[in-house]
Amino acid sequence: MPKALIVRFSSIGDIVLTSPVVRCLKLQTGMEIHYLTKQSFTNILTANPHISKVYTIRKDLSEVLPDLQQENYDYLIDLHHNLRTFLLKTRLWRVKSYAFPKLNFEKWLLTNFKINRLPHLHIVDRYMETVRSLGVQNDGKGLDFFIKEEVKAAGIPFTKYVALPIGAGQNTKALTIEKIVQFCQLCPYPIVLLGGKNEIAKAEQIIQQLASSAAKKVINQVGKCSLAASAAIVKKAQVVVTGDTGLMHIAAAFRKPIVSVWGNTIPEFGMSPYFPKGVHLNHSIQVANLSCRPCSKIGYERCPKGHFRCIAQIEVVEIMAAVDKFWHLKPAP
Repeated sequence: MPKALIVRFSSIGDIVLTSPVVRCLKLQTGMEIHYLTKQSFTNILTANPHISKVYTIRKDLSEVLPDLQQENYDYLIDLHHNLRTFLLKTRLWRVKSYAFPKLNFEKWLLTNFKINRLPHLHIVDRYMETVRSLGVQNDGKGLDFFIKEEVKAAGIPFTKYVALPIGAGQNTKALTIEKIVQFCQLCPYPIVLLGGKNEIAKAEQIIQQLASSAAKKVINQVGKCSLAASAAIVKKAQVVVTGDTGLMHIAAAFRKPIVSVWGNTIPEFGMSPYFPKGVHLNHSIQVANLSCRPCSKIGYERCPKGHFRCIAQIEVVEIMAAVDKFWHLKPAP
């Protein structure tokens, strides 16, 4: 049986976005699939039935290189395409490798000069192009995210609710405390706040600023759940309101209605929620015609201009209107 190593070191959303490559490569070729990533992202992959083995590193390729060299791979699928993967390919030089184009120059043009030379192509489709010469085609089934059976959406007293991740990889991609408080006060539906330990203080401020009537319908799960448990909460949500973050892509993998709010990044980078062919469950909200946007393909801790208009000018009533539109939809199976 041919054997392939797929490489994507980070981060949560980017790894989830590689899942169609994993599935299609496995099911269409029968190859044994291994995956190399950073140790902190192992749990995203271990429950995936299409992956036979997950290799991880903390800091350096030397941690796994001897083991990888013993595997005798037929193919190396480089979905990260950076200096580290270049070094990996030089050490596994006998292995036929394929790498996806990162379009760094095109993104630099757009962020610095607002010249858009990016193709109208989602990053998933660019990932899929990497394996096209192996006879693999996109099956149109969207993203995958697998949760172990014992992981449940614990501690949620509501059967129907809005899941709201309050953070992101960078602050300029997330809603501010003020906007989240406004939304929680306006929204008549139960809300579950999600996030990691680094967002605990932000969640506490949100709860403190809510009026008592609004606070009763808000459950704070920030810093209390593993990624798998947060994903389980997203899976059972009626609607997910989120910035450009990993849980947005996990929500898309579960075919959940998504209200995606875009700050300094833009959907045109090819990272919008990716659904199966024919499924349209995303409503994007962003400030149009803002001359400083996008300012980065990743984001910043603080707005470089100091005004943060890309989030400050977001209308909470628009978010609420989009949530209302999705609230009565029949949940995906």
